[in-house]
Amino acid sequence: MDEKKKLLITGASGGIGSSICKKFINQNFTLVITSSSNDKIKNLKTIYGKNHFYYKVDLSDPNDLDSCLNVISKEHKDISVLINNAGVTQDSLIFRMKNEDWSKVIQTNLNSNYQIIKSLLPNMLSHKYGKIIGISSIVGNTGNPGQANYVASKSGMVGLYKSIALEVAKRNINVNVISPGFISTSMTDNLNEKQKQTYLSRIPMSRFGKAEDVANLAYFLSTDDSSYITGQNFHINGGMLMV
Repeated sequence: MDEKKKLLITGASGGIGSSICKKFINQNFTLVITSSSNDKIKNLKTIYGKNHFYYKVDLSDPNDLDSCLNVISKEHKDISVLINNAGVTQDSLIFRMKNEDWSKVIQTNLNSNYQIIKSLLPNMLSHKYGKIIGISSIVGNTGNPGQANYVASKSGMVGLYKSIALEVAKRNINVNVISPGFISTSMTDNLNEKQKQTYLSRIPMSRFGKAEDVANLAYFLSTDDSSYITGQNFHINGGMLMV
């Protein structure tokens, strides 16, 4: 197996995660997949088969995550691409937000990125090769009422990745962020027609994006075609936000 053909991805069960997995499998990558439950892992194994690797881990539990990463970093020293895609929401206005809802979102969406990158980076440094990609969100730049914790985690990712990009730029490791806008997933499917039209009216292209749009960019950023791109935050939002 080509040593530059192994991907670790979190959040593989969601719409964007599924599209990323399919894109990379079609490019002959071996996947190392983490998921939060045995049922999800069983389903993922059914979809992608036995030639890939699956690990159950609770990203909201830093100790469980560290234990799992210790195993992954030893069993898969040849991971060349890392995509931190997992994310959760616990929405509430700030004056109603519970401390545990703040902490869980920050741990799952932001702290886990720090833990995962820190754990896998030494192997990439030894190979003098790596592509690290974080999936943030448009709201990390715009803010969003009722999502102070989620927005803080997603905007925090941008600063984290830019700082790491600077630290490893000379070591042939590229670190970038993708910030999707409204992408057609189960989340947008649950919107009623009035809600959909409200959001669509704010998107110059007048349509939601596709999960494949995110997967295509993630794959490009994982190839040597993007070797001179690092420390960037790419927006995929149909023109909803232009920065």
